[in-house]
Amino acid sequence: MKHSVGYRNRTRTLLKKKPRERGLSPINRILRIYEAGEKVVVKIDPSALKGMPHRRFHGKTATVIERRGRAYVVKAHMGGFEKVIIVRPEHIKPLEAK
Repeated sequence: MKHSVGYRNRTRTLLKKKPRERGLSPINRILRIYEAGEKVVVKIDPSALKGMPHRRFHGKTATVIERRGRAYVVKAHMGGFEKVIIVRPEHIKPLEAK
């Protein structure tokens, strides 16, 4: 039988939360406002289905270009190319300075 090739295929371990993290994420992740040019990390939240980027972008560093409705347009590097993706704020986090 052919394996599933859906949008979330092969994400069993990638999109799994630890037992104490289960459920919805804190509201301050959604309310955070990002400015254009700000660096963010694409970290997919499996409890929020809307505005979820493809799994290939999970863990990538991206730059915010603009806000589009509730979502953000971000630019990420993938294999020598710059990809532009539309992501809701539940799935991005600010890049922490080291």
